[in-house]
Amino acid sequence: MATLMEDDVFRAFTTYAAIVIVKMVLMGPLTAYYRITRGSFANLEDVARKSADEQKKLLRTHPDVERVRRCHLNDLENIVPFLGIALLYTLTGPDLSCALLHFRVFAGSRIFHTISYVGALPQPCRGLSYLTGATVTLSMAYRVLSTVLVL
Repeated sequence: MATLMEDDVFRAFTTYAAIVIVKMVLMGPLTAYYRITRGSFANLEDVARKSADEQKKLLRTHPDVERVRRCHLNDLENIVPFLGIALLYTLTGPDLSCALLHFRVFAGSRIFHTISYVGALPQPCRGLSYLTGATVTLSMAYRVLSTVLVL
């Protein structure tokens, strides 16, 4: 592991992987914040100390909570594949500047995606940020496949 951390591209990968993972992990507390502030809970045990009438009011969905949840799901659908492809991409020996461009654009696109999703910014903000991240992942996948594909 020590020799891997001496490789600049691998260090860049670990840096940006950590950034997008932390961003994704923070979506859990953000969901909890929205649940508490909007009074919208999913499970009976979350409101067990409340009266029956209050439980009926609190066991419901709220558009803001669902928006954050969908954003979190979108992160899972995009960040997890990025991590796998980016690791394989790192192993193909790309130039540091090219790797940094891929990693930075992906991380930036996911952060902007969250801002545009949770903040309900008008389209095409969210769509473009999603497409940008997906294009980066596909670009790295192309590099991996073109490097190792044996026909």
